[in-house]
Amino acid sequence: EVITFSEADYEGVRLPHDDPVVVTLLVEIFTMKRILIDSGSSADILYKHAFDQLRIPADQLKPIKTPLVGFTSETIHPPGSINLSVVAGTAPCQTQVEMT
Repeated sequence: EVITFSEADYEGVRLPHDDPVVVTLLVEIFTMKRILIDSGSSADILYKHAFDQLRIPADQLKPIKTPLVGFTSETIHPPGSINLSVVAGTAPCQTQVEMT
């Protein structure tokens, strides 16, 4: 389904703009707010504090060996990866996907 924006969605936005897209999603059974959508990123990152709030045991993380390298060449070794159910939108216009 096509996502469109009306003039009302531009209220308070100075054009042209390069604002990030920030959304609220249902992750597993918790509503997560202020999720930054970065279409140029090659990784979906969930910070440890947010992961801890999901109350998922850390032993469910799958070990990974690939480090993440930031813009400043800083290397971070994530503790692992996990598949999570993510729901966007509200019924009847919603979608559910599994993200790693």
